[in-house]
Amino acid sequence: MNQYSSTAALKPLSITDLAAMKQRGEKISCLTAYDAGFSALIDKVGVDMMLVGDSLGMVIQGHDTTLPVTIRDMIYHTRCVSKARQRAFIIADLPFMTYATPVMAAKNAAKLMQLGGAQMVKLEGSRIDCVRFLVDQGIPVCGHLGLLPQSINQLGSYKVQGKEQAAAEKMLVDAQQLQQAGASLLVLECVPASLAKEISLQLTIPVIGIGAGVDCDGQVLVLYDMLNIGTIKRPRFSRNFMSDAANIEEAINAYHQAVKQSRFPAVEHSF
Repeated sequence: MNQYSSTAALKPLSITDLAAMKQRGEKISCLTAYDAGFSALIDKVGVDMMLVGDSLGMVIQGHDTTLPVTIRDMIYHTRCVSKARQRAFIIADLPFMTYATPVMAAKNAAKLMQLGGAQMVKLEGSRIDCVRFLVDQGIPVCGHLGLLPQSINQLGSYKVQGKEQAAAEKMLVDAQQLQQAGASLLVLECVPASLAKEISLQLTIPVIGIGAGVDCDGQVLVLYDMLNIGTIKRPRFSRNFMSDAANIEEAINAYHQAVKQSRFPAVEHSF
């Protein structure tokens, strides 16, 4: 047991554990991770989940978008993260155009699990066919609605999604359909807090927010954003946890505790 986590047994969390956290009203903390060093530190603090995000294309590789990230990149970084963790649940993104068909999605998801050590894969949008097919093959799936970074060329800019009533109603329906298709988790990105709260209440699976208000079942941030590291501007929905910390470990713990105690995100980090 470490100085931050009250968890006695350092065995990997499971989907069942995450579902139980939602049922008892315990907030779920999540950070992105891309390498073994940060993975070990995040895990030591007791953060519940690590997302090996295709955001690595921007914060690690220096691209303007996530689109250049390949499945090989994702396997490599997922393997680095999974080698170093003991407890945190590991999710890996399926990158751009690796789930154009259900069969393609399954083949690439299998690589992330077999070679990378992921426990779950995440895909963007209301891809009900892919979700259902993956779940039928025994592959746990996390959905992702709201702002979809892989669709940036369609969206035109990184902006809040679901502000209009029709868009909000569609997102709620999409979320319900993803759950019905077998998704075990859902990420909502850049969504009005009131809509995210409604979706979280409607679904039985955990809903993880990023720029989606405090009423989601958990929160995720890009590690480099909350440490105020990098070449791109920190998003409004993030917070610099390094500003009051003596070191990186303290900053990660401050984030973890703020999520657990529903102190983050605050109003200024929400839409």
